[in-house]
Amino acid sequence: MPAPLVAADDVAARVLGRPQAESFEPRFADARPSAVLVVLADGPDGAEVLLTRRAMHLNNHRGEVSFPGGRLDPGETYEQAALREADEEVGLDPSLVSVVARLHPISTFVSRSWIVPVVGRVAAPLPLEGHPDEVDRVLWLPLRDLTLPGTFHEEWWHTPNGEFPLFFFELDDETVWGATARMLHQLLRAAHDIDGPEPPAL
Repeated sequence: MPAPLVAADDVAARVLGRPQAESFEPRFADARPSAVLVVLADGPDGAEVLLTRRAMHLNNHRGEVSFPGGRLDPGETYEQAALREADEEVGLDPSLVSVVARLHPISTFVSRSWIVPVVGRVAAPLPLEGHPDEVDRVLWLPLRDLTLPGTFHEEWWHTPNGEFPLFFFELDDETVWGATARMLHQLLRAAHDIDGPEPPAL
């Protein structure tokens, strides 16, 4: 059975109430500070989250499901970067987003990114259109779908920094994995009040 329905306001409140990371500064040399926007809204099946599929012509993470986001510009905060990138990628007006809190940062080896997920709230799942230079698809995904039997699985992968868990969410027509799956895993833990330490940032 899937998890019970949870409203977006409840998810936002639980994210806000969880302990913050001790530091949001990158933990490795030559890191590229980045931010993504984890946008919550209420749909027919409870809280939904905004995701995109990256365009196939991009250099990094092409065709992967992700949150809107990208590199910080000089002088930007993580929140400012997340809102700007969401506006550029899917046309989400920053004035419609209420910023809630940050999830724990995630790092990636391929792009050397240090990613801070910024959680935001909008009133409803807005009709958005991806910019063709960056996005092939925009979707609002009910968090409850991520808890359906057979959707989630975990693998242990060897990396230059040791062995770490890699998460996968197998949806009907997409596979979410990598950094995005780790962020969704964090979000689900918050949504359903699951305690314990967050997985390592890699």
